[in-house]
Amino acid sequence: MNGSMAASSHRIKLGPLVAAIDQGTSSTRFLVFNSTTSELLSHHQVEIKQSFPKEGWVEEDPKEILQSVYECMERTCEKLTQLNIDISNIKAIGVTNQRETTIVWDKETGEPLYNAVVWLDLRTQSTVENLISKTPGRNKNHLKHKTGLPISTYFSAVKLRWLMDNVDEVHQAVLSHRAMFGTVDSWLIWCLTGGQSGGVHCTDVTNASRTMLFNIHTMDWDPELCKYFGIPMEILPRVRSSSEIYGLMKISSSRKSGALSGIPISGCLGDQSAALVGQMCFQDGQAKNTYGTGCFLLRNTGAKPVMSDHGLLTTVAYKLGRDKPACYALEGSVAIAGAVVRWLQDNLGIIASHEELEKLAAGVGTSYGCYFVPAFSGLYAPYWEPSARGIICGLTQFTNKSHLAFAALEAVCFQTREILDAMNQDSGIPLTQLQVDGGMTSNRLLMQLQADILCIPVVKPSMPETTALGAAMAAGAAEGVSVWSLNPEDLSEVTSEKFEPQINPEESEFRYARWKKAVQRAMNWETTEPVGNGNSEPSIFCSVPLGFYIMGSMIMLVGAKYLAGDT
Repeated sequence: MNGSMAASSHRIKLGPLVAAIDQGTSSTRFLVFNSTTSELLSHHQVEIKQSFPKEGWVEEDPKEILQSVYECMERTCEKLTQLNIDISNIKAIGVTNQRETTIVWDKETGEPLYNAVVWLDLRTQSTVENLISKTPGRNKNHLKHKTGLPISTYFSAVKLRWLMDNVDEVHQAVLSHRAMFGTVDSWLIWCLTGGQSGGVHCTDVTNASRTMLFNIHTMDWDPELCKYFGIPMEILPRVRSSSEIYGLMKISSSRKSGALSGIPISGCLGDQSAALVGQMCFQDGQAKNTYGTGCFLLRNTGAKPVMSDHGLLTTVAYKLGRDKPACYALEGSVAIAGAVVRWLQDNLGIIASHEELEKLAAGVGTSYGCYFVPAFSGLYAPYWEPSARGIICGLTQFTNKSHLAFAALEAVCFQTREILDAMNQDSGIPLTQLQVDGGMTSNRLLMQLQADILCIPVVKPSMPETTALGAAMAAGAAEGVSVWSLNPEDLSEVTSEKFEPQINPEESEFRYARWKKAVQRAMNWETTEPVGNGNSEPSIFCSVPLGFYIMGSMIMLVGAKYLAGDT
């Protein structure tokens, strides 16, 4: 649709608009929806740089994250103006974000005190192992009865503890009562509602439930959990529902996005909860799988938290209003999905784009026995094994980059199969189809592979931006805004595409069994007790067989020289 056609069609009658900030691990987007039809009218996207200062460390710049939000808002406002759409028609803004990523800033200067420590980051592995070793029976589920979570590098509490212990600026700011902690939603809402000049320091129940400091039964910060991790409660944001007015946008009139000033920020959901809402999974038993940097399968379990016996997380799905009940979900979290594409592109250089990955994989149609377990950040659900590392096995001289591309796509599907199996075991009611969303769903080969490996149909909505849609729905439905009805009879019909399984179940089971074998090979690879050689570098002699081999080789060389008379 060209600009003039769009302008003429929307000029006639346009219902109230609702915008969403979608701040993900690899990019930021600002999207504007028609609240009556759920139609996406305009959006803009900006990539986010990730830095890897040390092995296993993943960081992002909080100021770059904030700047990317401003840039996306400004470009989208420009596009709306070109479409002749009145920006003042935007009645509310929702925020959805990468969860668990941890930021600490100075409330007096507004400056971040360190980079954002990203959810994938592994620097806290020794902290986690130390905490688990002190629990009765070395039980990683020691806090699960309150948090729904295992003790893991994944969640915010251990990242925050690391910052307090290892970054002097953070330590000093905590001591002088200047520190503020938040996940990305808190940082953005505080900055966008005024920052040092009256910014609102809050989070919602879904983001709070990913910190290991939040009690999912009392729906508030837990003093005992905070004491366990040594976190002062004064630095924590206030916990609010996912749908209420938190504050009003304060943007300088000199900015092109200044027209958004005064609009309420009234929706906040962690990205996976937002996708659950955007997919309209409001009924107990409904589920969705999002393919982003990681892969996240959530199943609505209704008003009661269900504890998993098969390695899944119990999390808060949403609470759509101050006086509304909280809904819970079982979640299977996979650390590396879309990130494997980025790794093949940026680290190995064997593809130039995700489109090329699909083309390479489709060209061979098989991995030819090659299996790729991308455990770059250990393994998440259902294993929760931080010592696992990535592995590619089953290689032969015949294997080429096309087979590796196919194996990378299969890896995403196999990991989803593992968490779906766990979810079916926990619920006792197998899913008969899988609703999907996220950036990777544009890869049609991946969607077909997923149906083949699960042996159930995969259903993809024609409008893939369900995460942003969920945040917009929460914002538009908030009390005091009320431009978006969440009543089932008022929700728009979603058009979708269905991928049916095309291989026989026996072949699917054979490939899945081989995958499980590869996963076992990836386990227990890394330990946090390096044998040092004085400068923290592992010594070659920390491997006993290698040490014997090298010593033996040296003795043989000396002996050979002696026998040859070269003494």
